[in-house]
Amino acid sequence: MLVDPIADMLTRIRNAQAVKKPEVEIPFSKMRYELAKILEKENFVKEIKKSGRGVKKNIIIILKYEKDALGILGSKRVSRSGQRIYKSVKEIKPIRGGFGISIISTNKGLMTNKDAKKKNIGGEVICRVW
Repeated sequence: MLVDPIADMLTRIRNAQAVKKPEVEIPFSKMRYELAKILEKENFVKEIKKSGRGVKKNIIIILKYEKDALGILGSKRVSRSGQRIYKSVKEIKPIRGGFGISIISTNKGLMTNKDAKKKNIGGEVICRVW
C-alpha cells in the first residue's frame, strides 16, 4: 500500500493538534521540509527543526496554540498521485477570504498562492491550509 507523504504529514499534524501534543515528528524529505518551512513562515506552526541523520532523519514540528486556539484550523490535500491539479496564475484564488494559503509547486520551488501571484507563475496545487 502506497501512502501519500504530504497527506500523511498533514494528517499527523491534525492528529497531534487534536490531542494537544506540543510537537509532531515526521520522516524527513526535501518536499516535506520545504512545506514545513512555508507553514512556519506563514505563522501556522511555531517552529521546525531537523533531527537525526541518514535514514533516521526527521522533521520536528513544534505546534502553535494560542488560548486554546489551534495554529492550523484545517488542511486539505488537493493534488494527488492519481490526479494532479494544476492552476495557471489567473486561476489562483485566495483561500478562506485570505486567511488561508494554497501551497503551489512551481518551477521556482514551493511557494504560497500569494507569492505565486506576485511572481506571476502557476503550478501544481499541493494543498490548502487555513
